Amino acid sequence: MYWTLFLTFVKIGMFTIGGGYAMIPLIEREVVNKGWLAKQDFMDLFAVTQSIPGIFAVNISIFVGYKLKKLTGSIICALGTILPSFTIILAIALFFNHFQDNVWVIKIFNGIRPAVVALILVPCINAARSLHLNAIQLIFPAIGALLIWKGGVSPAYIVLAGIIGGLVYSFWTKGKIKKASDLPQK
Repeated sequence: MYWTLFLTFVKIGMFTIGGGYAMIPLIEREVVNKGWLAKQDFMDLFAVTQSIPGIFAVNISIFVGYKLKKLTGSIICALGTILPSFTIILAIALFFNHFQDNVWVIKIFNGIRPAVVALILVPCINAARSLHLNAIQLIFPAIGALLIWKGGVSPAYIVLAGIIGGLVYSFWTKGKIKKASDLPQK
């Protein structure tokens, strides 16, 4: 079982380009199809790992490993996720000066960019579907993305605005509920 866990997360780490969000569809397919987690449990885990510090692909692997084989499983899954990226980054760092101006290397990186965008967009769409979000609820994230992309606004300001907006919305809905409960019952 340990070897299966390690190889599964090595495969995830090796064959996903674009980092954490790009890994989500592959992690979901591997973990859910093997019966290690139910789809809803995976979505809950996805939400939790976004809210804790660290690379959430590694955080997910740690949670899955711990669920299946406790501490040893979490260490093996984390190593499996990290090892391919570490090895690739190390190799790039050692040889980058020799290839950084190579036309083919530049073309390869330029060709990878659209694929990475698609790999990041797919989990976002899947998460929106799983949460049953409607078009109105997607307006603010779209505005935030446009402000970052076209407006050059710092993502920190977008996150801060989201926190403030969430608090205002929570207090507003709480006030509406309170007012409704204060109405006399017939």
